[in-house]
Amino acid sequence: MTSEQSEKNLLLIFTKNPVAGKVKTRLAKDVGDKKALEIYQFLLDHSVKFTSKVVATRQVWYSDEIKNSDIWDNDLFQKKEQFSSPDLGERMQHAFENGFSEGFERILIIGTDLYDISEEDIRLAFESLNNHDFVIGPATDGGYYLLGMKSLNSEIFKNKNWGTNTVLENTLQDLQEYQLKLMEPRNDIDYLDDIKDHPAFQKFIEL
Repeated sequence: MTSEQSEKNLLLIFTKNPVAGKVKTRLAKDVGDKKALEIYQFLLDHSVKFTSKVVATRQVWYSDEIKNSDIWDNDLFQKKEQFSSPDLGERMQHAFENGFSEGFERILIIGTDLYDISEEDIRLAFESLNNHDFVIGPATDGGYYLLGMKSLNSEIFKNKNWGTNTVLENTLQDLQEYQLKLMEPRNDIDYLDDIKDHPAFQKFIEL
């Protein structure tokens, strides 16, 4: 991908402000709020490291309030606040609309709940949009960890039960008539089972 093409690439990073009791709540039922927060901060650190290398404009979208002094370097990341809505689909749609209105031609969105993802995955996802309309990274829990497009399709953000195992299936139904690239399935970190056998997380799990 040429430098001129990469200037039209936008990576949206949706993140939650790291507050005990408000992040990794399903995981917290097994490990407690304090440990869940530590794990989430570990995931945030990983997200910062690999996204810093991505050749694209990078925007961090905060769930509650923008933090100007935190792990997201102001020189590397633009900072925005998510649209005020309890519906994840509405918040994501707003971010994509904003990106296309700013003139970007290929836009990806990811969260900060994945450890097994790298800069190379993001590069391949952007490249796939050169000859596909959409790209999706399926999550093993029935959702997705990455979504990319080169023109806005608002239907994929509607009528979804976010956080359930039907999201990916219903999204694929919306995209049947489009050129779609599916990436390798990956495991979101939501429950203790997601990390109990993963070597990177053993330091957080009490024996």
